[in-house]
Amino acid sequence: MLMTKRKPATVAEILVEEFMQPLGLTQTALAAAMGVQRKHVNELCNGKRNVTAATALILARVFGNSAEFWLNVQRRTDLWNALHSPRDRKRIDRAKPLNSAA
Repeated sequence: MLMTKRKPATVAEILVEEFMQPLGLTQTALAAAMGVQRKHVNELCNGKRNVTAATALILARVFGNSAEFWLNVQRRTDLWNALHSPRDRKRIDRAKPLNSAA
């Protein structure tokens, strides 16, 4: 698997720097727009909560983009973290490709 050595931008970084700050949105205002508790937004903004399909759909509706955008940001981060985690890397490296000729 080919991935950059540089860690990709996280959902938290993109949400805060590319969406909330330019729009002057507070966590409280975003929570109200999303129809969720402020704690939910706080955890997203601080990288303590992953984007689920439902959250991606909500963010897409609020910001006028796609759920795929938010899920792809999460997916890139998850893949990078797995490839750079010693514990996950051991598990990945133990896997053996199946012989396609069998």
